[in-house]
Amino acid sequence: MCTRDCWLTLPNRDFSSESEARGHILSFSNATFISDTTGRCGPRYLLLSSSATKMPIPAKERPWKLAARFLPRLAVFAIPFVSAGRADWPRGWLFIALVLLTLAVSLTMIRWKNPGLLRARLEKSEGTKPFDKVLLPIIGFLGIIGCLVVAGLDARFGWSSIATQWVYLGVLLHAIGLVPIGLAVATNPFLETTVRIQDDRGHIAVTSGIYRIVRHPMYAGILIMTAGWPLVFGSTWSYLPIAVLWTAMVVRTVLEDGALQRELAGYSQYAQRTRYRLLPGIW
Repeated sequence: MCTRDCWLTLPNRDFSSESEARGHILSFSNATFISDTTGRCGPRYLLLSSSATKMPIPAKERPWKLAARFLPRLAVFAIPFVSAGRADWPRGWLFIALVLLTLAVSLTMIRWKNPGLLRARLEKSEGTKPFDKVLLPIIGFLGIIGCLVVAGLDARFGWSSIATQWVYLGVLLHAIGLVPIGLAVATNPFLETTVRIQDDRGHIAVTSGIYRIVRHPMYAGILIMTAGWPLVFGSTWSYLPIAVLWTAMVVRTVLEDGALQRELAGYSQYAQRTRYRLLPGIW
C-alpha cells in the first residue's frame, strides 16, 4: 500500500494529458496525479491518493505475440470468398487490403501513442453494460459478417451490380473513416471493445485531441468507413446489413453516452463543452 504522497518518474515519456499518463501508469489504481516536468529523468506524476493499491505491472509483450492474438480474428475475412465460391475476386482482395491497412495504421498508433490499449482491447473485462451485450452481436454478426456474406453471395449470383468507378469512392470513404479511428486509438487509453466504467483502470473522461470535436470519434469513423464497403464490393444488397450496423451503432452511441454522463465523473461537463456525439454541427 502507498501510505503517503510519492513521485513516479517515467523516463523518456512526454504525456500530453493526465488520461494519457493513466494509460501508461498501470502500477496504481484509484489514484490522482499531478504532473511536474522538472524531473531530471523526464516527466513525473505525483500520486496524491494515500490509498492507492499497487498492482503488478504487465510485462511488455513482443510484437509477434500480439500479432498471434490478432491472426485468429483475421479468419473472418475469408467469409466473402467462401460466399463468392472463388478466390479470384479482385474486389474481395481490395477489401482485404483496406482491412490490413486499417490494422497497420491502428496498431502503429497504439504502439506509438497508447501501448497499454492493445492489451486492454484483447482481454475480457468484467462489468460490460447489459445493452452492449445485446448490441455487440448485432454489430458483429448481423452487421459486419452479414455484409461479408451478402457481398460474396451477390458476387456469385449477380443480384446487383455497381460500376467499377464507384470503387474509388468506396476506397476514399474507407480512408476518411480511418482518420478519426486512428486519432481515437492514439488519444484514448480507455477505448476498450465493450462499454463499461473502467474503475479498475482509473477511468476518466478523455477530452483532448479529436475528442474536442466529437464525443465518439471511433464510432463516427466506423460509420464513414462502412459506408464505402458495398461500393468496394460492388454490391448494392450489402447495404442492408450495413444499415443494421449503422442503426445499432447509433443506438449504442445514445446508450453509452447516457451511461457515461450518469456514472463517469466529469463526463457530463465534457458533454456540455463538446456538444456533438458523432457528426460535428449535426448530432
